[in-house]
Amino acid sequence: MTKIDSKSVVTSGKMKMPVVGLGTWQSTAEEIDIALNAAIDAGYRHIDTAYVYENESAIGTTLKKLFDSRKITREELFIVTKLPIMGNRSEDVEPFLKKSLEALQLDYVDLYLIHCPAGVMNKGFNQLFPTNEKGELLLDKNTNLLELWKGMEKQVDAGRTKSIGISNFNQTQVKRILDSCRIPPANLQVELHIYLQQKELVSFCKEHDVTVCAYGPIGSPGQKAFLEKRGLPTEGIRVLSPLEDPVIKEIAERYNKQPSQVLLRYMIEYGVAVIPKSINPARIKQNFDVFDFELTKEEFEKISALDRGEDGRMFGGRGSQGFFNLMESHPEYPFPK
Repeated sequence: MTKIDSKSVVTSGKMKMPVVGLGTWQSTAEEIDIALNAAIDAGYRHIDTAYVYENESAIGTTLKKLFDSRKITREELFIVTKLPIMGNRSEDVEPFLKKSLEALQLDYVDLYLIHCPAGVMNKGFNQLFPTNEKGELLLDKNTNLLELWKGMEKQVDAGRTKSIGISNFNQTQVKRILDSCRIPPANLQVELHIYLQQKELVSFCKEHDVTVCAYGPIGSPGQKAFLEKRGLPTEGIRVLSPLEDPVIKEIAERYNKQPSQVLLRYMIEYGVAVIPKSINPARIKQNFDVFDFELTKEEFEKISALDRGEDGRMFGGRGSQGFFNLMESHPEYPFPK
């Protein structure tokens, strides 16, 4: 295996994405400044956010302070944000990216992703999840991914983003983009952890020079809180705990590491980038401290065998509930029903 260290990247074309990034989903404005400073101090150079996280302005404020103090330069960082689902039309890509850039106080991002293939109606910048009087999402069932991708390509041409990619797309949808694009997707961000390893999808992406980034790599205990905050249903959501898995705990003890570090190390050795979310400076540092040990072949195979396929999916899909399931009737719903 090629030696993995703190400067390792996954590459697609000219894009070089650091293998460990800071996830910021659900991080509040107050928490962002502490988390981002702790991450930079620990060695992180990859920051992941999204329009719907509603924290781009806080990230922008902290980034400006970091740049002004010369603690770090813009060129040293890899910054990712995402087009929200109410922007899934070609003509809406530019206004939403400009809005994100304004909030982040940046001239460009390194990677811009379509957050989800299924779109909803655009009722304005502030209506993140527009609903009808029954509380049902106002789906835009005319979402055209190929036209949408052309809008994404224009942002590369305009210099607002260096690379473009997709998130929560299934293999068929990824292939449709690859078969018709002028600028291929550099990255696919999907739920990925020991219970949902998506081996066929990951192999397909690697064959086609599409890097993969894992969200929820140590599980996602915050999903319920996110849904509650949005007034969305939480009944029946699937909550799994990779951190409590006996195999993981045993390996962690062997290396004097935390279960989270074993989970992240496995994903990196699996060949994908990871964006664990934390607001705790000690845990942020811990999540980056995964470069001083290596899993044996036997340990790697033991963890590989923990894959539960679709039964391991926490965000949408068969037998689970949650935000994505509100889109099940959309023609571009990406998960098995």
